[in-house]
Amino acid sequence: MDTPKWIYFQNRDELLRIDLNKVVYFEADANYTNIFTVNQMKAVLGMNLSNTQQVLSHQPQENMPVFMRIGKKYIVNIRFICQIHIAKQKLVLSDFERFTFTLPASKEALKTVKELFVKKMAEKVH
Repeated sequence: MDTPKWIYFQNRDELLRIDLNKVVYFEADANYTNIFTVNQMKAVLGMNLSNTQQVLSHQPQENMPVFMRIGKKYIVNIRFICQIHIAKQKLVLSDFERFTFTLPASKEALKTVKELFVKKMAEKVH
């Protein structure tokens, strides 16, 4: 069981506490960001995806889950990537027990993800 890595998002009317280990992906929705978790909960942030990415980049990196931007629409937790299918333009995220999410993405974005993902995995081996 992973030690919780809490992140707090707040605005004038709301405080949202999320364990980043449980976040599968973030999805852009105009000026908002949807958060999807391992228990298939969906939360909405009152900020766009670029601002969400900036908040994530300022978190302490020690034992923090690694998130990767996928085109203009998604930020995914690489721990849950189980299939990158460039020809079908889809990315599959799963824990192989409770959930599977299939996200559409451009071929260019998926090629980039595949290269970065393979590089990250090679780093972990060494």
